[in-house]
Amino acid sequence: MLLRRAATYEDLVASFSWDIPARFNIAVACADRWAAREPARVALIGYDAAGVGTTTSYSALKALSDRLAHALYARGIRRGDRVALLLPQSVEVTVGHLAAYKLGAIAVPLAALFGRDALRYRLAMSGAKALITDAAGWSKVAELRADLPDLGVVLCIDGPAGAAEGWHEALAPHTGPFGPVETAPDDPALMIFTSGTTGPPKGALHGHRVLIGHLPGFAYTHEFLPQSGDRVWTPSDWAWAGGLLNALLPSLYYGVPVVFGPFAPFDPEAAFRLMVKAEVRNAFLPATALRMMRAAARIPPLHLRTIGSAGESLGRETYEWARTALGITVNEFYGQTECNYVLGSCAALGITRAGAIGKPIPGHRVAIVDDGGKSASAEVAGEIAIHRSDPSMFLEYCQDPVATAAKFRGEWMLTGDLGIADADGYVRFVGRNDDIITSSGYRIGPSEIEDCLATHPAVALAAAVGKPDRLRTEIVKAFVRLKPGVSPTLQLAEEIRLFVRARLSAAEYPREIEFVDEIPLTTSGKVIRRGFRDQARRGAES
Repeated sequence: MLLRRAATYEDLVASFSWDIPARFNIAVACADRWAAREPARVALIGYDAAGVGTTTSYSALKALSDRLAHALYARGIRRGDRVALLLPQSVEVTVGHLAAYKLGAIAVPLAALFGRDALRYRLAMSGAKALITDAAGWSKVAELRADLPDLGVVLCIDGPAGAAEGWHEALAPHTGPFGPVETAPDDPALMIFTSGTTGPPKGALHGHRVLIGHLPGFAYTHEFLPQSGDRVWTPSDWAWAGGLLNALLPSLYYGVPVVFGPFAPFDPEAAFRLMVKAEVRNAFLPATALRMMRAAARIPPLHLRTIGSAGESLGRETYEWARTALGITVNEFYGQTECNYVLGSCAALGITRAGAIGKPIPGHRVAIVDDGGKSASAEVAGEIAIHRSDPSMFLEYCQDPVATAAKFRGEWMLTGDLGIADADGYVRFVGRNDDIITSSGYRIGPSEIEDCLATHPAVALAAAVGKPDRLRTEIVKAFVRLKPGVSPTLQLAEEIRLFVRARLSAAEYPREIEFVDEIPLTTSGKVIRRGFRDQARRGAES
């Protein structure tokens, strides 16, 4: 499904229509289709720690996923079974996804950074029958087997270890093609757990059509991708909806090579080096990554054509920095694990505005609604809602019909995120309902404060929350991680407070600042404010 260039945003929206076939399988669309047309076409380009690159063709992806599908089928994995994937960005995790889709099974991506408790919860909740992992992942899961009665098959890409079979040994007997099962667009394909910023993570179950739903937004925010020479990279874990559905799978569908590097914590200098070496043209960079990149000592000449960003509000400061320092207008976009890539910007069409997400992406119906479910007036805050007919819409939450029903009001899915639409139709993200700070009658979103804090030369990262206050209802409190070598002092705290006040407003600046060693992030790169919010509330009570 190509997004054909139009003269204006209005023309693009008017000319767009969904083309959802009666039969659709993600693996066929992302691998087998290209393997039949252009078997040598490059699908993946992986770099090791020494900077040596290795390419993987579409024909190799097809052959490997066929062999893995055979191996899993021989071990009893069938349509509807859950196949968990606990691996960093790699050829193997891509093959694992494709094999699961060919079987009609359900892929359950898990972040390599998850600890034992997080893995126990997700593997048990999903009812995973098979797990594909590496030695590091297996060392965590091996201790949990007694709590995971459904988990019968474990393949380890680093070789056999205890109850885990070796990946290569399992694939070795299987050399022939595997006929993918026929799947309809609504047949379950993927279970992605929500980030858990406001409560226990939920397993959002998606059908094969979820990929179709992401294609217009991916092409739109990357300014009519695919173009000659396009090459995609993201530091976001492919276990997250952002890394998987905002980068990997749409790129494979469009035949655009995907770059990945060695598994390591995000480092701005390393990111720049990889983008230069791999000649990355299209990057998906969460706002937190962009803020960290601002601190790099030097920005080398890049090959970038487009940057997309999502996961947290980008903010005016980072938007302007990217324009100046990178020469790129970042195309911000918005969605949730449950329904993603529905609002966005496209600078090529003139749809871009500092501090705004953008407008509804062609094919998606998005509204700002008030507490009664009616459309809010321009410049009035309301909840971002998405029409339930959206192809990106999840099918249900795993084992939670009550939460599934509660997510909808009539024909609209309620996101729990607050936004404001201006008179021109641009949507500005305010924050999650839980994150909104109410101070002296003002409703304040934390993202703009955090973005401003990150521009201070001493600040590496920050989280802004509301602290209960008898006079103002709440005051803004900021938890700040300083850059290496910077010492926390009362004088610095006051300097940072005045810095934000001068750039935002007297209502928004943090009246309290606490220096911390770490700002925890979700696997999707979002700041986890819940712990800081609880800490601030406890501080107010003491």
